[in-house]
Amino acid sequence: MTPGLAFFYGGMTRAKTALNMMMMSFVSIGFVAVVWALWGSSMATAPGAIPGVVGNPFADMALVNSNGTPDMLGIGFSATFAIITVALISGSIADRAKFGAWCLFVPVWVTLVYAPLAFMVWADGGLFTEDGAIGSVLGEAIDFAGGLVVHINAGVAALVLCLILGVRRGFGKDPEHRPHNLPFVMLGAALLWFGWFGFNVGAAADGAQAGLIWVNTLVSPAAAMLGWLLVERLRNGHATSLGAASGIVAGLVAITPACANVDPGWAIVLGAVSGAASALAVGLKYRWGYDDSLDVVGVHLVSGVIGTVALGFIATGSTGTPGLFYGGGFGLLLTQSVATVVSVAFTAVMTLIIGFAIHKTIGFRVSESEEDRGIDMTAHAESAYLFAADDAGQLHLLRPTASGGLSDQRISVEEASVPDASPEQVREEAGARAPAHRA
Repeated sequence: MTPGLAFFYGGMTRAKTALNMMMMSFVSIGFVAVVWALWGSSMATAPGAIPGVVGNPFADMALVNSNGTPDMLGIGFSATFAIITVALISGSIADRAKFGAWCLFVPVWVTLVYAPLAFMVWADGGLFTEDGAIGSVLGEAIDFAGGLVVHINAGVAALVLCLILGVRRGFGKDPEHRPHNLPFVMLGAALLWFGWFGFNVGAAADGAQAGLIWVNTLVSPAAAMLGWLLVERLRNGHATSLGAASGIVAGLVAITPACANVDPGWAIVLGAVSGAASALAVGLKYRWGYDDSLDVVGVHLVSGVIGTVALGFIATGSTGTPGLFYGGGFGLLLTQSVATVVSVAFTAVMTLIIGFAIHKTIGFRVSESEEDRGIDMTAHAESAYLFAADDAGQLHLLRPTASGGLSDQRISVEEASVPDASPEQVREEAGARAPAHRA
């Protein structure tokens, strides 16, 4: 799923920052996998640090106690949840975050925010569980695969970070702030959807539950895609590939907490509502002035809240505590709402502390010149594509084709973004390389 997210996000950015965007996902795998094995898993499961809030990081340091036991399978599975959650956040700060600052943020955030919230929701004695301080009073919160822990968590953190970093240059005005590779976006959405079946079904208790989760993970994103496309068609007159991909993800987000506790018919309704709601929500960033670059807030926070709170209405009694529509009264709705509010507050405060500390020390945002030139070259000394210039000085973007040739697309000087060079030097450098590329 996380490499799929890399394609999804990478295609949504500009050409000159595509590699950096993909690297933010891949490096999240690196840092979180190591942290999870060393102390993260222990913090998310082993009691002893702060009762109800977080486990003891030293209880199973480096998994010395779990090694050789069946627990390792669960630890490996839970690591994938931690990885994708952190990677999701990166989309909100695309095109303007320092790669080094991100590399610091990832291990700190997964330690201080993700692991404690995972403990509160899923660990024995966690705050929202049956024996926890809140769960024992209001009832246990339902979050089968991560509405609270993954999507609301990531969405709130994304909002906080994009507010700390501020808007991109030209936000809401520059037409170049658009996806540069829509096939990448659709490829990423496809990989995410495929991986999501394992994400949701992997914790099923038996074959019957696995079948229900599988079907719900199929129909909810399908309905969400249709809901998103309908909103686009009515609003703009066009149903877009970007909308289809985004709708799929919105539906996957919404069904994640509810996948084992709703009937397929309600999964369809939930998907349609989340797809339409997220399609409308992504435009709020222009009205309210927060630059959530790749719509993490509009998709993951909004659909995550919808999926989590909706359980208070549509959870079936055959799979646990019933919702309002199944005769359960308002009890589960109150439980889900309180769990959502507490999770939002916890993540917002902790992410603000971490993000602000990094921003005020090493700095979280690249300089204006680095943003203009593109982070791919300034941070990684690489470019996702080949550039050349024709005899008139018009730059072209050259991409390898399946037949072994090169496709040709005109681009602006700013998109080429050779570092530390004037537009004239960009053309000269591209022109010098052009014969070799044409050959």
